[in-house]
Amino acid sequence: MSEITPELVRHLGVLARIQLSDEEVDRLTGQLDAIVDNIAKVSEVATPDVPATSHPIPLQNVFRPDVVGEMLTLDEVLQNAPDAADGRFRVTAILGEEQ
Repeated sequence: MSEITPELVRHLGVLARIQLSDEEVDRLTGQLDAIVDNIAKVSEVATPDVPATSHPIPLQNVFRPDVVGEMLTLDEVLQNAPDAADGRFRVTAILGEEQ
């Protein structure tokens, strides 16, 4: 017996504020029913003795160590800036007066 009915699909459409045509309701009823059936099959296999996995093989962090390197001087940082003042980048204001 199918758990997904056209009435349920219409109800879900209303909840999601999606207007569905009769053709879409018929198509989605079959698709959602197949999805629910497949989830039920997976649920049968997912037993307490089968550990949950997010990836088939173990993964490890591939980041390199964080080592301080050569740093740019303030003059080097600002040399290509279109506009600078007082050792900072100078940009146009983006906030309105009311903020």
